[in-house]
Amino acid sequence: QVQLVESGGGLAQTGGSLRLSCSASGRMSYVENMIWFRQPPGKERELVASIDPDGRTKYADSVKGRFTISRDNDNNIMYLQMTNLKPDDAAVYTCYVDYYVSGRLYDRWGQGIQVAVSA
Repeated sequence: QVQLVESGGGLAQTGGSLRLSCSASGRMSYVENMIWFRQPPGKERELVASIDPDGRTKYADSVKGRFTISRDNDNNIMYLQMTNLKPDDAAVYTCYVDYYVSGRLYDRWGQGIQVAVSA
């Protein structure tokens, strides 16, 4: 059973920084895409940033230039460095991973972690 564990959330001030981590463990032959989503209160879930195995990244327009996604392929850990935080960044952040086991593609969601930003 593959498990995702997120850490690093909490409260930051506007203009501050936080670093989220998502650690994937369990039986995986190969990890494909690693993605951060977020869901602000009362809103739909949205993709924040994604990174493929070769390090190619994509970002939501709202976080470009402020957030940086990265991954440690040796340890199956994904990071999201968030800087210049704004109140609109407050949300539950959830990591998502797709991975291969014996040639079949699976996916897994994390439990989510709260990020709050004070004005």
